[in-house]
Amino acid sequence: MTQSKTDPRVLRTRRVIMDSFIDLSGEKEFKDITVKDITSKAMINRATFYYHFEDIYDLLEKALLEVWSVNLGAEYYQNNALNTEALVHVFKAITNFQLSLSTRCHRGYEDTIARIIREQLENIFYKMLVKQRPTEDEQALKVAAVMLSWGIYGASVEWKRNSKNVAPEEFIKSAIPFILSGIDTRLTNEQMGVEN
Repeated sequence: MTQSKTDPRVLRTRRVIMDSFIDLSGEKEFKDITVKDITSKAMINRATFYYHFEDIYDLLEKALLEVWSVNLGAEYYQNNALNTEALVHVFKAITNFQLSLSTRCHRGYEDTIARIIREQLENIFYKMLVKQRPTEDEQALKVAAVMLSWGIYGASVEWKRNSKNVAPEEFIKSAIPFILSGIDTRLTNEQMGVEN
């Protein structure tokens, strides 16, 4: 009999595998963690591991996504507008997530972390933009969501690299007026380099 992946026992086993992986990531570099290490720590067999995850990279991605989702609290944005409060909340979630990972050796999966954060932010920003501007061109909103996600993530990387002595909310607040209203809506086409 095949168990459903929503069966409480299956969910518990999945949680044990993820927790074992997270514990191991505090002890070893990702490249040095094996499926055998995880199965030994979780006290499961290899078949059980592969029932839940395709491979160790799939486990890494799902573990990071879960931790990021908890940090972000995506349900917070379901009915909120794209405003100062929402942008500060997103930025603080990203910086908290990065700080929580900084205690672990994660050099080997920075690209995965960045991709997970940006994809989640793109989705959230797109939904918020559609709610605020329902008649706007869909493609334009998607591009705006991509730009916002990369920009906010890039700002968090800059904060982590050079500005940890400034609170995340203070760091991002100075840029929010530019994000919400544009650099200068009074610029003429000539000043922007656009031909009439």
